[in-house]
Amino acid sequence: MPTAPPGDVYQAIADPRRREILELLGTDEQPVQAIVDRFDVSFAAISQHLRVLREAGLVARRRDGRSQLYRATPSALEEVHDWTAQYRAFWRGRLKRLNKYLSERR
Repeated sequence: MPTAPPGDVYQAIADPRRREILELLGTDEQPVQAIVDRFDVSFAAISQHLRVLREAGLVARRRDGRSQLYRATPSALEEVHDWTAQYRAFWRGRLKRLNKYLSERR
């Protein structure tokens, strides 16, 4: 599994499994074992995904006794949101022109 350079949000969210983990953690803090149990991969593979997400600032970890608990910290996705804003405007304009064209053809 390729790893992202530390802090690379785009590389971290490029992997479908990491996006699934983020969705899982979006609702509540979860212990590592609960995350592992949701996927058909090894503990080591999930740990690697969590490390990439943590280094990108997308999840935070805390210890509770012997357990490690993870939660989403989606503020790191603001960078992605800001970057994609230019494309939202582009597509809005394109869709308006398409709508106008289709209306005129009726």
